Amino acid sequence: MIFKTKPTYDWLIVGLGNPGIQYEFTRHNAGFLAVDRLAQENRFEFNKLKFEAALGEFKIGDNRILVAKPQTFMNNSGNAVSKITAFYKIPVDRIIILHDDISLDIGKIRMRRKGSDGGQKGMRDITQLLGSQDIMRVKIGVGQKPHPDYDLASWVLSKFPNEQKDELEKALENTCKAVKEIILKGIDSAMNKYNS
Repeated sequence: MIFKTKPTYDWLIVGLGNPGIQYEFTRHNAGFLAVDRLAQENRFEFNKLKFEAALGEFKIGDNRILVAKPQTFMNNSGNAVSKITAFYKIPVDRIIILHDDISLDIGKIRMRRKGSDGGQKGMRDITQLLGSQDIMRVKIGVGQKPHPDYDLASWVLSKFPNEQKDELEKALENTCKAVKEIILKGIDSAMNKYNS
């Protein structure tokens, strides 16, 4: 998508998760936890409900950043993201998606410039509805299933264990730093510094 007018926002950051108290501290909500940490550190609130998402905004340097938490369920995250990008005219290369990844240990993060969804259904829905895989993402490790037969849905909807809260906190902190680095210095610099 190429827009001729200057977008209202310079960047869109999207944290993926499921709305509702019962999902609050689950592995699948790592993206929500990361944007909540971003809000806390940068003193903004998700005070608008629009385009099926809770929205907040802040600035990094001269960049105006829109932050979204889609309020559909995870697998339909593309609805909100496609509506937001169309309305605010945000190009695909100015979107950063934060989401959980079961192939990474808790405490680890990994950035990718683009690529397949890796089985993450929220990411799949976004790439399909935007018609592009060229979307930056920060993957937040939530740990692998305890054994191959373990039900994947049960695993990602389980809560983070108390004994790994410190590692999770470190990952969320690094995710926020990585986002800032991407915006100010580019994804190569962020990958060099923060990819696990």
